[in-house]
Amino acid sequence: MADQATIRQIAERNIQLLALKPARGLLACTTRAHLTDGVRCEIEEGPWRLSADMPAKAGGGETAPTPGVLGRGALAGCLVIGIATWAARLGIPVEALEVTVHADFNVRGELGCAAGVRPGYGSVRYEVAITSAVPDERLHALLDLAERHSPYLDVFANPVPVAGTRRLNGRAA
Repeated sequence: MADQATIRQIAERNIQLLALKPARGLLACTTRAHLTDGVRCEIEEGPWRLSADMPAKAGGGETAPTPGVLGRGALAGCLVIGIATWAARLGIPVEALEVTVHADFNVRGELGCAAGVRPGYGSVRYEVAITSAVPDERLHALLDLAERHSPYLDVFANPVPVAGTRRLNGRAA
């Protein structure tokens, strides 16, 4: 596990590289999910393998977290990692750090049984709990930077263009 000095060095090296070669910052990822049993799916990206399933009351086998758990976990994890990285860059020691994500939704939207009810979240809130020896003002500045530069906080908070294509029976449709 990398310590704060190593994390800071890595961040500074990456910033220097991107200053010299901005195009190196343009990345694209591909993640695939395929149905395996009932509503369970296996998710793959590069060497990583995850699974998602639904609770029995939604037709699943309760064998893996739901996509919602994974999405909320992505937001919480992204915030923790971002805060820890910014703390290392700023030389702020962190004794403890935890992010809790709360989401409210109405499942009637997902099931299509209520007109005008969206299928996604109605609201998302998060709590950051941090313990550090530095004054609160420095912690507020740290959290402001981490929140401003959090990729998943941005994805959750701002519309992102999404486009879909379809392949039906092996053919583009």
